[in-house]
Amino acid sequence: MPTAAPAPLPRLRLIAPALVLAALVGFAVDAQALSDKLPQHVPGQGTEAAPGEETGETPLPDAPDPSVSEDIEETDETRPDTRPGQPLPEVIYDVSRLPEPVQRMRRLIIEACRSGDIERLRPLIGTGEEATQLTLGDPPQDPIQLLREISGDEKGQEILAILLEVMEAGFVRLNAGTEQEHYVWPYFFAIPLEELTDPQRVELFTIVTAGDYEEMKNFGAYIFYRSAITPEGQWLFFVAGD
Repeated sequence: MPTAAPAPLPRLRLIAPALVLAALVGFAVDAQALSDKLPQHVPGQGTEAAPGEETGETPLPDAPDPSVSEDIEETDETRPDTRPGQPLPEVIYDVSRLPEPVQRMRRLIIEACRSGDIERLRPLIGTGEEATQLTLGDPPQDPIQLLREISGDEKGQEILAILLEVMEAGFVRLNAGTEQEHYVWPYFFAIPLEELTDPQRVELFTIVTAGDYEEMKNFGAYIFYRSAITPEGQWLFFVAGD
């Protein structure tokens, strides 16, 4: 089955690019935000740009229809309850508190990103049912090709830069003590945006722009890229959107 070709990623900042993996509905972002929009990864669609059309930069996904947002929250097992007033998970920066298998996978991901060679992610992503989830839609036939196609450059180094920023951020431990336990980067995914402190907002702006922040506040949660690893060291997902 042919691999769906998502649109190129827009940059989150002038220097550090931002991404958004496939299967997202494009976000309506203002002129100062990431980009125009990120279409959903649909198998069989090509990625060839129209004559004279420039490749886009990483966008935020459009907020889902409010009439169905509750259903989305109820069925998304990976998204914690980020409504104001809910107990907040501990924000962790000390990687020595991670189980050894988690530390190892995180270290391998970071090393692959810093190498600039996107192929080094292939063995970490794996194959089959335990492969890392890279899209909210159908799984791609070739995950590395997918990452290249959604990156703003041919080598996929823009997406590597975004993944690097995500994995070097603070993190949270979710569903502790259950079969669904996992560690998620960045911690913004599990914290209500309205409750971020000033220093935490500065950390957020290393990944997204102020315009993106306002868009996400309207949606009600952080919906840019996040990554998760299980206690056993399986790279669970690297996705964006909702």
